[in-house]
Amino acid sequence: MAFRWRSLMRFRSTTRLLLLFTFCLTVIHSLSNDVDSCDKLHLGQYLCKEPRIDDATQEPETCKDRVAWVECLPAPNISCRLSNGTQFKFSGEEVGFNKTIPCRNVSGYSYKVAVALSLFLGWIGADRFYLGYPALGLLKFCTVGFCGIGSLVDFMLISMQIVGPSDGSDYIVDYYGARLTRLSITNETYRRMQPSP
Repeated sequence: MAFRWRSLMRFRSTTRLLLLFTFCLTVIHSLSNDVDSCDKLHLGQYLCKEPRIDDATQEPETCKDRVAWVECLPAPNISCRLSNGTQFKFSGEEVGFNKTIPCRNVSGYSYKVAVALSLFLGWIGADRFYLGYPALGLLKFCTVGFCGIGSLVDFMLISMQIVGPSDGSDYIVDYYGARLTRLSITNETYRRMQPSP
């Protein structure tokens, strides 16, 4: 009976030591990993700079493949891990990380010029020639803008930015101007809207 009592006491003391050791490891691990990566900061913990806008294209200067990078500054007294793994406490003046913003692919076709040509010279096809559709421009020229009906339809399509440049690029529109974003519903959109079981 005494042997059982001793082995039970050893088991209890060993279990307590293991629990204490596990608790200490958990505390040490949580203290060392409580700092997240800088790019995982929440909104309000950082401020991103406005992008520099190119005067010719009216898009961010760093725009490439429909994505531009902007510098983000973490708020003062925020600590986070940089991309190289070092922990840093920010004063509010240092760049902590870069964030991507969407931008558009433009190639020199101005929205204002296209609308003006469509309004004033659409009956002779100048708008379609400008946008790179010479066959439709010649057809509109020969038919006097499809007797005016085609000119009206083209003016509406160009002003709503449904018809764009023939190379697939976007119009040059002022950065804070009247840009349109097309909304579309696809099978992917439909799947995302379904409630999960």
